[in-house]
Amino acid sequence: MSNARELAVRLLSRMDKDGSYSNLLLDEALGRSQLSAQDKRFVSALFYGTLERRYTLDRILDQRLKSGRSKLTADTVNILRSGLYQIMYMDSVPDNAAVNESVKLAKRDKNPSISGLVNAVLRGFIRDGKPLPETSGHSDGLAVKYSCPVWLVEKWISEYGDAAAETMLASSLGQAPVTVRANTLRQPLESIIRLLREDGFTAEISPVVPDCLMIGGAGIESSRAYSQGLVHVQDISCQLCCAALGALPGETVLDICSAPGGKTFTVAEMMNNEGEVLAFDLHGNRARLIERGAQRLGLSIVKASANDGRKYSETMPLADRVLCDVPCSGLGVIRRKPEIKYKSPEEFERLPEIQYSILDTSSRYVKSGGTLVYSTCTLSRAENDGVSQRFLSEHPEFAKGKLPGQFGDGFDVTITPDRFGSDGFYIAVFRRER
Repeated sequence: MSNARELAVRLLSRMDKDGSYSNLLLDEALGRSQLSAQDKRFVSALFYGTLERRYTLDRILDQRLKSGRSKLTADTVNILRSGLYQIMYMDSVPDNAAVNESVKLAKRDKNPSISGLVNAVLRGFIRDGKPLPETSGHSDGLAVKYSCPVWLVEKWISEYGDAAAETMLASSLGQAPVTVRANTLRQPLESIIRLLREDGFTAEISPVVPDCLMIGGAGIESSRAYSQGLVHVQDISCQLCCAALGALPGETVLDICSAPGGKTFTVAEMMNNEGEVLAFDLHGNRARLIERGAQRLGLSIVKASANDGRKYSETMPLADRVLCDVPCSGLGVIRRKPEIKYKSPEEFERLPEIQYSILDTSSRYVKSGGTLVYSTCTLSRAENDGVSQRFLSEHPEFAKGKLPGQFGDGFDVTITPDRFGSDGFYIAVFRRER
């Protein structure tokens, strides 16, 4: 496992340096690696786990390093972080193994004292009973318990209340479920399930949304069902968003911020591949990604091209339905991309204005009587309710629409991860009256 640990540490240091996306960085590294399947699973668990718990691990290190983390190289800090993670959270790794393997990695440092430091810190932590760091106050206690910066803990408490905030914090940890959308235009649902099970996956029908399957097993993209265009990976919340759009066969639909195209594909499938779905992304290469995905699924009504959602296009047709799934802070998908929670809140301040600009422009493409859906994968009042309420106040030609039945009579909903086991998500439905 030494090489597996070394790779995990190297990837963690690259995250610190480059600010890469964790999933893309890991997938690329594992794709090039000659490690065994077992070691690759270990790398994934150690890399994501250490990244997910980094806030708590750093608080422990700050109390145990006399000179602080700033005096150490990125590799040394990540050796310590990953060593602590194994000791605290990986029951399959004996404490001695976690210490010894971490010391071996540290001995590769040119400074001979580093291995002694790593040994002392990790063994001292075990000897003292593996204590969590001292905290001050309710928010700080939750921050350490759920490894989430205090600013985000306080934001969620102030916006959603104590109980909901703690539920959201708890749901931000652990492995996210894998769900797929079954392409029943090509084969019946039962046949798709049977093929998945023959390939070693578990596949259970979701009670939340039709044609959604909950998958157990690694590497769904390697399955025959995937290669034959019978499924595409998509979270439950995204499928609920498509249901809220309510597109019908024969209609014209615009998906303004489509890439990588999951919602476009689901909408086209819900339309029985009849009508027209125009999908857009700011970048041409991502638009081509949508086209390839549609071809794999056999969805001929999808046409993808580059477009800036903030700028009105005279060539855009009026549409029966417009989906506006805008760029956002991603606070609803932290368990998939834990690096998000370590961003500065200042990085998110401009987002509501960008989101409103896209929504405002998108509204001009909606036919009279048509439907406009605004959605994000974040849990932030400013990016969600704030944008929706501003839109209603500045667009009297639009009224509140209606969500699918399971959400009651409202026009918008915040989906917290505990509700359906999904990502955190926000959906608002508007109807153009004139």
